[in-house]
Amino acid sequence: MARTRGRRPGGLDTRSAIIAEARRQFGEVGYGPSTLRTIAAAVGVDPRLVLHYFGSKKGLFEASVELPVDPEVVAATVLRAADGDVGTRTAELILSILEDPSRRLVFTGLLRAAVSDPEAAPLIRDILATRILLPIAQAVGTDQPELRAALVASSVVGLAVARHIVGIEPLASASREDLVRALAPVVTHYLRGDWPTSEEPA
Repeated sequence: MARTRGRRPGGLDTRSAIIAEARRQFGEVGYGPSTLRTIAAAVGVDPRLVLHYFGSKKGLFEASVELPVDPEVVAATVLRAADGDVGTRTAELILSILEDPSRRLVFTGLLRAAVSDPEAAPLIRDILATRILLPIAQAVGTDQPELRAALVASSVVGLAVARHIVGIEPLASASREDLVRALAPVVTHYLRGDWPTSEEPA
């Protein structure tokens, strides 16, 4: 008997297919234009199943950009580095994420949407500053870890836009090793540098 065609049933494979399609759409068309309906249609499932699995588009996005590393483990590893060079280790982590094609696709897609979609900006802040960089800033043990993590994030966003979206040369074609060497002192300053005081001298 021939098998009838229809919607894909639920299951682990279906959930994985939804995440893969969400990752593709978020990366190619951006966060705003991607919807639960368009993602469900591409996979061949009812949009209500996507909602059941992930709760919202925000939940689906967060699942589609699963972090390549555990932030707590990364923070511990960075701080245990034999040479104590937190800036270099953090820069290497940042570049390892930006140089991964699938995660870079989603990340740059979200950056494109962030300027026009008010829902996108908090997502990138949560993923980059809060989930990845804040644990490192807190583990370093300096003051104002939230601000320090945000400053590192600003450098990451600028690098991603200039290198992968605008394509500014020679930055766009620079090697990963050169970028680590350039970024590391900036990261070190943001994570461990002394903040200038706003008090006027007597």
